[in-house]
Amino acid sequence: MLGGGGTVLQEVALGNKSLADYTHLAGRGVVQEIRALAEGLNGKRVLHVSATAFGGGVSEILYSLVPLMRDIGLDVSWQVIMGREEFFNATKLLHNSLQGDPKSLTSSDWELFDQYNEMNARSLDGEWDVIIIHDPQPVGIRHYAPDHGRHWVWRCHIDLSEPNPDPIERLLPLISEYDATVWHMEQYVPDGLDGHGGVQIVPPAIDPLSPKNMALSPDDASYVCDQFGIDVDRPLICQVSRFEPWSARWRPTTRRAGSSSSAPTSTRAATPTSRSSTTSTTLGQSR
Repeated sequence: MLGGGGTVLQEVALGNKSLADYTHLAGRGVVQEIRALAEGLNGKRVLHVSATAFGGGVSEILYSLVPLMRDIGLDVSWQVIMGREEFFNATKLLHNSLQGDPKSLTSSDWELFDQYNEMNARSLDGEWDVIIIHDPQPVGIRHYAPDHGRHWVWRCHIDLSEPNPDPIERLLPLISEYDATVWHMEQYVPDGLDGHGGVQIVPPAIDPLSPKNMALSPDDASYVCDQFGIDVDRPLICQVSRFEPWSARWRPTTRRAGSSSSAPTSTRAATPTSRSSTTSTTLGQSR
């Protein structure tokens, strides 16, 4: 049994960002359009809930997105759920099985999943105009605390096009309770949600001003590669994701390094099939 009482959901401390800093990249017209669209949302209370504040794509998104939402006039918070190791071991298996891993959760795993979702839901405080739940780990929160949000959105950051049947069958009733769901690609939406009117497609994006995405000069890039013993005079394949079966499925193809030409050469590049959460790039000798 899990203990109750006390604060479970934890607020994430964030710095400030200004949309104006992106003017030289997006253009003044785009920035002005965003601010104009946001005028009707001024003061709306929005809560993001995720599994962790560190070490994943969701947290990278929210460290940029939440401050920018605040900058255009919304009242936005980001909170992370509490869970012991047993819970996150179960949700890691869930995460993989939803992407095709044949292993499924046991009845004990599902019991832990339900208990932690209910416990975190009961610690939800206040009333929000929109609550956005990110990924499978906290998907059950809406089921246990529906009255805390006027509108509920489930944001899925993984590919559910070929899931293990058992976990997706278990989760579809919970997902269907949300007013809207958001996906990277239409192909990622599982069959059971095809008729759900709230399905929205929002392609993934990056923050061009974050440290990971800052432009590097060829000399700086060569220096970094040299620290890891990488020979920059040879063609490289770069996968921008975890190198694991459930992050990408690969098919080999032949492509000239540094070119969009499809003419076969001696350079082989790996390209993802349907799972675009992974990005691949082939770098030529000229870098």
